[in-house]
Amino acid sequence: MVVNTKETKSFKEMVLSLPKHKAQHMISSLSEEEAYSILYDWSLWRRPNQVTPDWFWYVWLILSGRGGGKTRVGSQQVIEWAQDGYSPIALVGRTKADIRDIMVETGDSSIMSCSPPWFRPKYEPTKRHLVWPNGVMAITYSGDEPDQLRGPQHMKAWVDELAKFDNPQEMWDNLMLGLRIGPRPQAIVTTTPRPIPIIKRLENDEDTHVTRTHTFENKDNLAPSFLKYITERYEGTRLGRQELAGETLSDNPDALWNRDDLDHYRVSTCPPLFMVGVGVDPAVSNTSESAETGIVTAGLGYMGKQIHAFVLSDSTLRASPSGWATAAVADYNRFKCDRLIAEVNNGGDMVESNIKTIDPRIPIKKIHATRGKYSRAEPVSALYEQGRVHHVGFFPELEDQLCEWVPGEKSPDRLDALVWIITDLMLGRYSMGKGQLRRGTKKSLFKE
Repeated sequence: MVVNTKETKSFKEMVLSLPKHKAQHMISSLSEEEAYSILYDWSLWRRPNQVTPDWFWYVWLILSGRGGGKTRVGSQQVIEWAQDGYSPIALVGRTKADIRDIMVETGDSSIMSCSPPWFRPKYEPTKRHLVWPNGVMAITYSGDEPDQLRGPQHMKAWVDELAKFDNPQEMWDNLMLGLRIGPRPQAIVTTTPRPIPIIKRLENDEDTHVTRTHTFENKDNLAPSFLKYITERYEGTRLGRQELAGETLSDNPDALWNRDDLDHYRVSTCPPLFMVGVGVDPAVSNTSESAETGIVTAGLGYMGKQIHAFVLSDSTLRASPSGWATAAVADYNRFKCDRLIAEVNNGGDMVESNIKTIDPRIPIKKIHATRGKYSRAEPVSALYEQGRVHHVGFFPELEDQLCEWVPGEKSPDRLDALVWIITDLMLGRYSMGKGQLRRGTKKSLFKE
């Protein structure tokens, strides 16, 4: 349910609308106490679409572009709840690091940064909680451990980046079953949107207030170079509509993958695997504008009498050659892999050297792409359509790339790493019959 909220000009807009000399006089005439009071009075600084909805909503879903100010709203809402005495409050982030660095402690929009000095909570990371001067407690929960929320009960909750969680539905169900005490249980969800089932359901729920914010609405608080870069690269694109405008997009009809198939064949666990490998698509350079190095791990196991592939991990990152090699080796050891597949068109022997420097024992299969992107990706997407490839959990960034990439465009890093490893496991090595692990009948798309 979408409700439009209106408010008068913010304090900042009011000051900026005055002639310069009057604005300076107004600010300089403030006492220290008045200045502090204004600085930490969120009602004077927030934009109209950052105002708490004035109806009895159960979930406030804020779908925002990157840098659109959603984290600030989440922090301020939690502080307001704490001031009103609601306790305990659940704080749920994607990972422990996200909770610490984005929601609670480090970031400019974190709870600690936004709290006024006279009402700042004590944060005890080892105990996973914050305690305010009035005794209100907030407890932190990591989205990658949804069972943490099985049992505890809360009055209020803030969930950040729900669309990026590995198991968003399980986490959400556990949270909702515990949001059951106090006169008015509520949850605020701040996230960049993705068209996954949980986001779609929340958008269409009559007890949800939906707010959408565009990155450019917060331009006064963002670096001009960032705004220039993202405008030139993303404005007018489908990715820009999602990541900047906060739109929840349907599938790209021209893409080789679709989310319905990914969701339909998704699993939470996989059978015993008899072959596991890491696919690596190395970045050519390491700058802020470079592509990331794709690192995707998958394995083979039986479902009935057929061999299926199971995607286990997406550890794609932007890093130095040593950094991405370390990450690839870590996944190789973590999943007890049998081999590592690396594309070497742009890196040659340096790719192998990077990995061997970290661990010389790792067997590496070097791949040279000999066909176009579509020719390599289409057989893998066909396996998905047939229900022969399953994602074990959620991989939001990887799934975004699969469902957005259109043949003819430059294929992205995560997608390429996935194609390398699934092709090697399912098309280049084994046939489909149980008990006959012989060479497949399909011609390999790569040369070794």
